[in-house]
Amino acid sequence: MPPPAPVVPDSALADLVLPRLTSAYGAAADPVRAASAAAYMRDAFPFLGIATPARRTLSRAVLTGTPRPDEADCTAVGLRCWALPEREYRYFAVDYLRRHVGRCSSDFLATARHLITTEPWWDTVDLLAAHVVGRLVAADPALVGAMDEWIEDEDLWLARTALLHQLTYKADTDPGRLFRYCLRQADHRDFFIRKAIGWALREYARTDPGAVREFLAEAGERLSPLSVREAGKHL
Repeated sequence: MPPPAPVVPDSALADLVLPRLTSAYGAAADPVRAASAAAYMRDAFPFLGIATPARRTLSRAVLTGTPRPDEADCTAVGLRCWALPEREYRYFAVDYLRRHVGRCSSDFLATARHLITTEPWWDTVDLLAAHVVGRLVAADPALVGAMDEWIEDEDLWLARTALLHQLTYKADTDPGRLFRYCLRQADHRDFFIRKAIGWALREYARTDPGAVREFLAEAGERLSPLSVREAGKHL
């Protein structure tokens, strides 16, 4: 049974930001672009239809003059954006959390888990995995135990997060854990897991191509052709 949803904490900062955000984004909505964006995402989610450069310009205006958040503010902004239907609000939250996750404690992992597993798709999960969860784990090695649990989880997005959380670590990557996670999910039939295995290996190959080459030589037959092809792109 998944854990209960986090409670949205009181946050004067979120009370300031959210009305600004919905006003700015709502005024910039483009129904034609929204329909195209929704179609690209298999019509799984509604969109406002704001292109990324324009959205980020609006976001900067929304945040002008606002103070730095604390963990409660980050939690409130993330959860309140996730409660809004259009996908662009979640993109705002992801950008905000990427910028400020360093101000959050290890306890924020519970909020990240909720965001990852609530109406998940690669567009939000991958950035949260690499730039929010990854930074939390790097700051507190005790959270490695949570990654060991997530790689075993039936929720493919938690498993994908575990595979990708070291994506930006470079020389700080734990290759033993990376390779173990890849083997643990090697027979997974879902495209997103197989792709994540290859992506994680390919990224680490930029740092230690010999280690990845050796891993593929020893374990390649256990991996899907997609994973092997992705892993070897820069080898």
